[in-house]
Amino acid sequence: MVPLKYLQAYPEVLQQQVRHLVAQDRLGEHLAARYPDRHAVQSDKALYAYTVALKQQFLRNAPAIDKVLYDSKLDVVQRALGLHTAISRVQGRRLKAKKEIRVAALFKATAPEFLQTIVVHELAHLKEIDHNKAFYQLCTHMLPDYHQREFDLRVYLTWRELPSTRTAGSQHG
Repeated sequence: MVPLKYLQAYPEVLQQQVRHLVAQDRLGEHLAARYPDRHAVQSDKALYAYTVALKQQFLRNAPAIDKVLYDSKLDVVQRALGLHTAISRVQGRRLKAKKEIRVAALFKATAPEFLQTIVVHELAHLKEIDHNKAFYQLCTHMLPDYHQREFDLRVYLTWRELPSTRTAGSQHG
């Protein structure tokens, strides 16, 4: 049976559907049909602009973002959607918290829907630290189909780790 480490929290019926596509070697094909495009946000500067635009649209009163970048060192297993941090620095007599968002570099070559999902997730953390009801309400406020997109993103991560994907090269991601 194929381990589905990114999908463990989902109902068994959904996991079985994914396993069925894996068994038929059709998971990549399924993802490519649902998400055929690739986003054009390739630089850290473009990612910052993209993130700030989404923040302005939905979270004008949230704290400012000081830095947004693609990070090749992010461990996808632990932080599948990215990382948000508040780095505290002393400036004179004040303590300043710098807000940073880091997106795993592997998401440079994904569908625009996946990048948007990751950025929405990290932006929601500006207002809600924990993954609680208010956090997910904020995510769905910014992106009404957030839950489906997060599931599909986790299916994509599953597909990327399939042995056939690693040996055949990654035509989808």
